[in-house]
Amino acid sequence: MSEQIKERIKIIIDHYGLTVSIFADNIGVQRSSISHILSGRNKPSLDFVMKVIQTYPSVNLYWLLNGKGHFPAKEESKENSPTPNPSMTTNTDSKNKIPKISPLKDNILEPVKIVMFYANGTFEAFEVKK
Repeated sequence: MSEQIKERIKIIIDHYGLTVSIFADNIGVQRSSISHILSGRNKPSLDFVMKVIQTYPSVNLYWLLNGKGHFPAKEESKENSPTPNPSMTTNTDSKNKIPKISPLKDNILEPVKIVMFYANGTFEAFEVKK
C-alpha cells in the first residue's frame, strides 16, 4: 500500500511541477523525510498525509490513501457534498481572540537593593533611590 502512496506522491509533485525540496518546504516537513518516503525507506505518517491534504486542497484524501477517486479532485456539486458536522468543526473566532489582561494592582513589589556577587569573592550592593 505504501508503494502505491509513494507513486501518488510522485504524481502530486509532478502535477504541480515541483522539486522534492520545494514540495517538502511547502508542506512543512524535512526534505529528507520526503526522500525517505519516495525511496521506500519510510512510510508516510498520518501527519504527513494531513499536511499534503491541507497544503494542496485539490488532492483527494481517498485518492491519496487508496488510489480511488480523482486527482486533481473534481468539483462536487453542493448536493453531493456532505454537510460538515458542527461538533467536528473548530471555532476560529475563539482562537483569534486576545485574552484580556487584568490591570496592574497596587501591591507590586519594588526592588530595594540589588547585590551582585563576583567570581573572585567580592560583591557590590546597589540601593534603589526613590
